[in-house]
Amino acid sequence: MTDLLVKLYELPEYALLKKQLEEKGYFFKNAIAPEKTFVKNWVKEHFSILWADEVEIAFSRQPVSCIVAIKDKEIAGFACYETTCKGFFGPTGVQEKFRGEGLGKLLLLMALDALKASGYAYGIIGGAGPVAFYKKTVGAIPIPGSAPGIYQNLLKN
Repeated sequence: MTDLLVKLYELPEYALLKKQLEEKGYFFKNAIAPEKTFVKNWVKEHFSILWADEVEIAFSRQPVSCIVAIKDKEIAGFACYETTCKGFFGPTGVQEKFRGEGLGKLLLLMALDALKASGYAYGIIGGAGPVAFYKKTVGAIPIPGSAPGIYQNLLKN
C-alpha cells in the first residue's frame, strides 16, 4: 500500500460534524495514561496486534497522541498520530457497529489537526488503505515510489 501526502494547512473544517456526532451521544477526547491498557487491548481485539503496538507508542507521547471516540462508555473508534514515524497519521479504526456516521472522517480530521498544531505543514498517511476516502476527505495524494514504504520487511506472523 502506498503512502499519501496531506496539506495540513488546507484541512476542511470539522466543528459542525463534531457537534452533530456529539448530539448523537458521542464524546471525543485524547486518551490519557491510565487508559493505555484498556485502549490497547480494545485495538488488539477489534483490529490487530500491530496496531495495538502503535497505540502503545501513542501513549508514550505527552500529550498522548491517540484520540478516542466514545459512546455509552464504549470505545467506538480511535485515531493515532506520530506513532511509527514523526508526521505520520495512523493507525485509525471505527468499530463495525459504529461505522457510517462520520466517525472515521472526524477522527482523521482531529488527528491531522493535531499534527498541524504540532507545527507540521504536511502529514503522511502511511500504508493507506482506503485511498479514495483520504483523497475525497482531505485531498490526499499518493507519494510516488512509497510502497511498501516504512512498513517493508515488517516482522509479523
